[in-house]
Amino acid sequence: MVKDSLISFEVFPPKTDSAFESIEWSVRELSAWNPDFMSVTYGAGGGTSQYTTKIASLIKNKLDTTALAHLTCASTPKEKIKEILDTLKVNNIDNILAMRGDIPVGFTRPEGEYFTYACELVKCIKDYGYFDVGGACYPECHPECDSLEKDIEHLKIKVDSGVDFLITQLFYDNEVFYSFVEKARKKGIFAPIFAGIMPITNVNQIDRIIGLSGTRLPKEVNEFIEKYKDDPEAFMRAGLDFAIKQINELQENGVNGIHIYTMNKPYVARTVLKGINR
Repeated sequence: MVKDSLISFEVFPPKTDSAFESIEWSVRELSAWNPDFMSVTYGAGGGTSQYTTKIASLIKNKLDTTALAHLTCASTPKEKIKEILDTLKVNNIDNILAMRGDIPVGFTRPEGEYFTYACELVKCIKDYGYFDVGGACYPECHPECDSLEKDIEHLKIKVDSGVDFLITQLFYDNEVFYSFVEKARKKGIFAPIFAGIMPITNVNQIDRIIGLSGTRLPKEVNEFIEKYKDDPEAFMRAGLDFAIKQINELQENGVNGIHIYTMNKPYVARTVLKGINR
């Protein structure tokens, strides 16, 4: 799956069977735009894990698009991980994004039954064989880490455990990304790094985006937020225009790939793809 100049999409599975049909429609629409791969999230605490495989199988086996299934280990027992790997293999899915994931509030992890770090999950998958393994990275530092330098040291351990490629958390300042890539390369991390881009299309996203990722918003983004906060249509246009500009600049500077967090919205992906220099 790994090559330069990729364009890929991320989708999330439904929480219930009743919502599956609408998600399936979105996935089919997104696949029609011929992304290099589509990733499917695992859900907080693994709550939608059964749908992750179902959606990934649809992408790979019915839509003939490369699928990347997310897998987290924070709340998934080691024994269950082996079962999931078996199921993914049976479904012809051979790419996994391996992450620690968030530990659910109040969740107790019996000692020895769970992996503590993503690098342990990566090694487990690599020992299993069959799969290409991706990892997550944070251009602005993981929120639980003291410094970006220390975070990159942890990232090096994860990559050395068998990571084939990396996908970043969302960011809105390309200079932050360039600086992160430079520091990672200096640390000996040479796996392809795909830039994670989430277009801001409505004002309600902002607090959640900052809360989840801790990302900083550059002046240009804050300006269009303030200017169009009471005009939803103009706000969406401005957000998509910024994403297009951001991606074009990244591509001009030789980024390995662009991973678009679509929020299951084909219109967002379609608009961005029409605007970028693909």
